[in-house]
Amino acid sequence: MASPNARPLGLWMCTALVVGNMIGSGVFMLPASLAPYGWNAVIAWLLTIGGALCLAFVYARLAQALPRAGGPLAYTQEAFGPTAGFMVAWAYWISMWVGNAAIATGCVSYLSVFVPAIAQVPGLHAIVTVALVWGLTAVNCWGSGSAGRLQIVATVLKLLPLVAVAGLAVVVLARKGAAAVTPFEPAQLSAGAITAAATLTLWALLGLESATVPADKVHDPTRTIPRATLYGTAFTGLIYLVVCSAVVLLSPVGLLKGSNAPFADFVGYHGGGDLRLVLAAFAAISAFGALNGWVLLQGEMPYAMARDGVFPAWLGKVGKRGTPVRAHVLSSALLTGLVLMNYAKSMADLFTFIALLATSANLFAYLFSALAALRLQQKGRMAATAPLTVLAILAALYSIWTLYGAGAQASLWGVVLLLAGLPVRVLTARAARPVPEALT
Repeated sequence: MASPNARPLGLWMCTALVVGNMIGSGVFMLPASLAPYGWNAVIAWLLTIGGALCLAFVYARLAQALPRAGGPLAYTQEAFGPTAGFMVAWAYWISMWVGNAAIATGCVSYLSVFVPAIAQVPGLHAIVTVALVWGLTAVNCWGSGSAGRLQIVATVLKLLPLVAVAGLAVVVLARKGAAAVTPFEPAQLSAGAITAAATLTLWALLGLESATVPADKVHDPTRTIPRATLYGTAFTGLIYLVVCSAVVLLSPVGLLKGSNAPFADFVGYHGGGDLRLVLAAFAAISAFGALNGWVLLQGEMPYAMARDGVFPAWLGKVGKRGTPVRAHVLSSALLTGLVLMNYAKSMADLFTFIALLATSANLFAYLFSALAALRLQQKGRMAATAPLTVLAILAALYSIWTLYGAGAQASLWGVVLLLAGLPVRVLTARAARPVPEALT
């Protein structure tokens, strides 16, 4: 049995990992994107939270049946074989380091409120973003326990501005009543707008499976991971529904659309004064906490892939402190290349482009994880129950619907990213093939 030191991530750390990975730059940037959708965005949140809870339930049951490191990789590989497992893990890993570029960009975007030169000097935002990523890479290379403790602190801090915004919304409603809310007009609701908004809201909920990835570092994983996954997803979904809907429905569309700091602008619009700066600081902290958790996972995923023999073996090595240093360095190096190649873009354009790309790549992992739950029940590898079957089907349909909502360009990029992994799979399989002894 592994000692507590070997498995440092308990229920609180895992729940903080789930919540912290979801509450990042996404929630603080989304109102700017959702503002044109009005009440369509509220309905989209409800559908997205419902789909996320279906996925969370599926991941909770998969984690109980297969408490192994790798999350989506382990489940898909067990259900459909090593090639399918590799392709899903490849897409999932890409979505991690690509998404980290968006999270880091969001963090730096809010920091530019205090240091305008970050946004004004060409290329400076890219340099600051890269420096932030490598700083957290060093923390995670030092040890998963230190990363977990940092995650708890960052999660608590990032909840404070969300609570403050919710409180301000209550004050606004108490003073102005229903007149302050954007009027509900059924004629403006449409399936296309809801679908488009739901795709955007999913970006903010990516990470619900976070606790399943470092399973080998989780204390009592068969109990801890399912509880952390369900608790974290439900809590975060409720926070999002209340806070984001309040910002969108209690603000003029023109105020939020195109804003680099929509939460701060919401506070300023309603007379928050200097609180605007305080909220901007906490928004940066929120993105920082999310980035810390995702940097942990972007190293753990290729490490787990290598340990399972589906990724180059040299990534399966750990450093002196038991952390996958090589995998961390490779992931952060690729992230750095992505940021530097797009240094000429504004922070808002860079965030939008990368967030959409990360979401589309992540959807393949969600879809195949749901299908894996159905397949493993059929194979007798996990208990077959009606609730799991129904929710796994709903989770799969939700993933397909959201992938459709991402649009043709994002879906095409997702397919391209999947195909890019085939040469790596072929080379890895050849390297693992035993060499026949020479004839004598």
